[in-house]
This record gives sequence, structure tokens and C-alpha cells, in this order.
Amino acid sequence: MTAQLTTGDSQQGDSAGILADVRAVFNTGRTRPAEWRERQLRGIELMCSEREAEISAAITEDLGRPSFEAWLGDIASTKAEATFARKHFRAWARPRKQRIPLAHMPGRAWVQYDPLGAVLVIGPWNYPFFLSMSPVVGAVAAGNAVVIKPSELAPATSALIARLVPRYLDPEAIRVVEGAAEVTQDLMSQGFDHALFTGGTEVGRKIMAAAAATLTPVTLELGGKSPVLVLPDADLDVTARRIAWIKLLNSGQTCIAPDFVLADRSIVGPLTDKIVAAIARFRADQQDPSLRIVNERQFDRLVSLIAGTAGTVVTGGGSDRATLRIEPTVVLGPGPDDPVMSEEIFGPILPIIPVGSTDEAVEFVNARPRPLALYVFTGDQRTGRELVDRMPSGGAVINHLAMHCLVPTLPFGGVGASGMGAYHGQWGFEALSHRRAVLSKPAKPDPGLLYPPYTGRAMRILRKLL
Repeated sequence: MTAQLTTGDSQQGDSAGILADVRAVFNTGRTRPAEWRERQLRGIELMCSEREAEISAAITEDLGRPSFEAWLGDIASTKAEATFARKHFRAWARPRKQRIPLAHMPGRAWVQYDPLGAVLVIGPWNYPFFLSMSPVVGAVAAGNAVVIKPSELAPATSALIARLVPRYLDPEAIRVVEGAAEVTQDLMSQGFDHALFTGGTEVGRKIMAAAAATLTPVTLELGGKSPVLVLPDADLDVTARRIAWIKLLNSGQTCIAPDFVLADRSIVGPLTDKIVAAIARFRADQQDPSLRIVNERQFDRLVSLIAGTAGTVVTGGGSDRATLRIEPTVVLGPGPDDPVMSEEIFGPILPIIPVGSTDEAVEFVNARPRPLALYVFTGDQRTGRELVDRMPSGGAVINHLAMHCLVPTLPFGGVGASGMGAYHGQWGFEALSHRRAVLSKPAKPDPGLLYPPYTGRAMRILRKLL
């Protein structure tokens, strides 16, 4: 498979050998100085500011996303990550002194953060700019060379990244490779020092299997069915608005979108009505209330979920294959084995399931693979914290959804089937650094009892010291 390699405005070649090229740049020491790291981070900030209209247009072309959503989900979030890292990476990189036991005195010990070398970033199609460039922030803050592989399923954004990166960043140390799955496979076979992948669980398994062959460490940000628990004491108006808003963002094609709602039977009716009303209100200014889906494969999958449900479609359900658009759809009361409950939805479909108690809801969540995100709505913060402790997930939010992804001081990542490792902010810096142990000792004193042959007296002393 031939891929586009970009080191200038127009350069083509094979993906083969790209690792050797960027590693050679890394080995010169170019990427280590703080000044180089700061220039790359400022370059990402500048790219987001100067090219906002182009980035937004590319995302709209690929996904049909409105310009505000493109700015919020991809551009502003990327710039904020770069700005935060630029202000703090020097502190993150500072060696950490460590105390040493008496037996090892005299001496000094510290942990220093070394760059890993050459990092591979494999981006997804749903937030094609943010999820390709945000990992780059952590990689360059840590002093690494980088190869970026944007998603071929967002071709306009991929082409734009390939064009802009060499204009704003170091064109030799930070490279872009375009292409399909075969290119990703070739890159993974080369043995990068770390690979960060964002995408679906099935592809994540393939990435991990490919990484095993070269012992490449991986960070996998996957997905899963992120549940929402709504307790009877929750503010239903606020809850409904927040659920509807986050569910509709990017047509529901968000890895931490609410995948299903578990609501107490006493409030499930009013909550459902309020969610339906919020969806109608949010789409009232649109001549067509339906939402664009990325491609035919995803469209057909989502339509089949709606057609196969045993629940009641209380709003939406319509679709148009010619335009790849699906109406926001709320399904009330699907069974636990319903098709819409068997896989991550990744689209504008929201199942709502009545439960008899909070314990029943907890059991429902814990009987399934650990989700990437967990959301709890309750009027009691203590209850919210207790429920978060009872249900493992990659991240959790009480009384809102998805906002933890935008907090740079929080790690973002999954657990179990929803992923491994975490990044953003300092967590991304540390994930893409080697925490190196260093011990420094003087030449003197150099007691002879440390060396063979060992006398009985020496052994007794050493046993007491060590």
C-alpha cells in the first residue's frame, strides 16, 4: 500500500522506513531541549488559531458537523491542551529527588523523565483533528519525535493535517502518513517506541496484537457502552438537557457519549418526556432534524439497531440512506439482550431502561464490560461518590456528561475492554516519557567488606546493613 508522506507541501513515498527517519532525527538530540518542545506547542496553538476556518470546513465536509461543534470538539480543545502543556511541561520534566536508605549512603537518587524516542499516533475519524493532535501535544511536551496517522475515514481532515503539520511543526521530527488499514499495519510492524491508538475495541485488539510482535508499548483509548444512572432525587430538567446535548454532539459519534440510561421507575416517564422535549428544542432551528452519519457502513448498522429493537421508539426512528441521515431516536424499555444493548451504539440512538432500584442499576452496569465513562445524576453528592466507587469505569462524572475529557488536570483513558493507559495534560506527558531511575555515588568510601571473599564477620555486618 502506498501512502502519502508529508515533510513539505507535497512529498510522496512509502510508509516503510518512516520510523528510521524520525528516529534518526531524535537521535541527534534535536527534540530534547525545552526550546524545541515549546516551539512545537506554540505551533499547535498557532495552527488552531490561524487555520480554524479550514479545520472547521474539513470536519464539516467529513462529518457534517456544524462549525460551532467543530470548534468546541476539535479546535478549541486541541488549542487548550497545547496551551496547558506549554505552560507546565518544564515543571513536569523536572527531576524528582528521592530519599535513599542508610545502607546506600553516601549518594543521591532521582527520577528523571526521558523522552521515549519515536511515538506513533493513530487517530480516529469521529474527532479527526483533536484525537490526532491532542496525543501529539503530550508526545512533543515529553521531547519525542512523532508520526501521525490520521483516519482515512475523515479524508478532508486527514489531508489538511498532512498539509498543515509541516508548516507549523518541525517537518523532519513530526511526520504525517496518510493511508488505510494496510498503512497502519505497516507502521505497527516497524516497532515504534510507543503507539497511541484511539478507536473501536475490535481494531484496538488488532493494534495490541501487532504491538506484541515488536514489544511496542501501547495506549489504547477505546469505547464501550457508557451508562447514565438517574436517581429519583436528580434535577430532571437539568439531567434531560445535559443528556440530550451530549448525546446529539457529533451525531452521537463520541466515545464517551451516553450509551444508555438507567432510570428509576418512579421517574422514567417524566425523564423520557423531558429528554424528548430537549431534543426537539435543540433541533428546532434545523429544517431537517436528522443527523449526518459518517458512512454507509455505520448508517446501515445504526438503522438495523433501530429496526431490531423490542423497545418502544418514543421519538425519531426515521432515516434517509441517500443522505446518510438518522433522526435522533429514543428507545424506551429495550431488553438487556436487545440488539441496541449488545454493542456500542456510536450514533444518535438513546435507550432508556427502567430499573426498580439503584442496586439493580449497579448490578446491570457491573454485569457488563467496564465502560469508558460512567455518569450519575443525583441530588446528593455523597451518594454520587458512593455509586462511582461501586462501578468501575475509565472516568466518571457526577451530574454531567463527558466534561472530564476537557479537564487537563485529569487523566483520560479506559479500563478493561474500554482501553489501557491514560493521557491529557501531565498524564500524557508521563505516558510518553520514560521514568528513569538514577543513582549517583562517590568513589569514596569504598569498604572492602562489600567484595569477596566474604568472611563471617563481613557477612554479619552486611546482613545488618542490607
